[in-house]
Amino acid sequence: MDKVVDLLRESGAMLEGHFLLSSGRHSNRYFQCAKLLQYPDKAKAALESAAENIYKDIKAGKLNIDVVTGPAMGGIVAAWEMARQLSILLGKSIPAIFTERDENGQMTLRRGFELSLGQNVLIVEDVITTGKSSLECAQALEAAGAKIAALSCVVDRRDEGAQDLPWPFYPAVKLTAGNWDAGECDLCKQGVPAVKPGSRKI
Repeated sequence: MDKVVDLLRESGAMLEGHFLLSSGRHSNRYFQCAKLLQYPDKAKAALESAAENIYKDIKAGKLNIDVVTGPAMGGIVAAWEMARQLSILLGKSIPAIFTERDENGQMTLRRGFELSLGQNVLIVEDVITTGKSSLECAQALEAAGAKIAALSCVVDRRDEGAQDLPWPFYPAVKLTAGNWDAGECDLCKQGVPAVKPGSRKI
């Protein structure tokens, strides 16, 4: 996990300041994993440990993965890299697809992506803060007939004591960061302007 922290720092993906998260909450730290994932070698290195843990559980019969899916935008590259690594480890091709929001803001499958009934899907995110986008992605995949097998991410930045996720979880690294409602944010009270670096409309 120290390796992943080093990669985040080297790529400038770990930012300090006052941030408005896509969940609507505020934080003093933001993980812009796109800055890390733009480098194929860093993306490979960051996700290696998570891919190996998933592979071990597949070989042990604890898990089955047919497709990897990432919620747009942040999960697209991470899901592709995870699928590439699992394809090599398993010796078979694992496709990578993505969900995205429609004109009403609902997460959905588009672009001709299809899932067969009962296919086992691994959801891969860049960062998980509340798990909201993962759950929305899961709903879209389950509506298409898939079964959610597991969840993975580059950075798990959920609060300590956060509600357990409903699937086996494989983060590359667990890091702490402030996570406040706007009305409880000390940085707001100090008059520090918040910036919104994410892509989701709130």
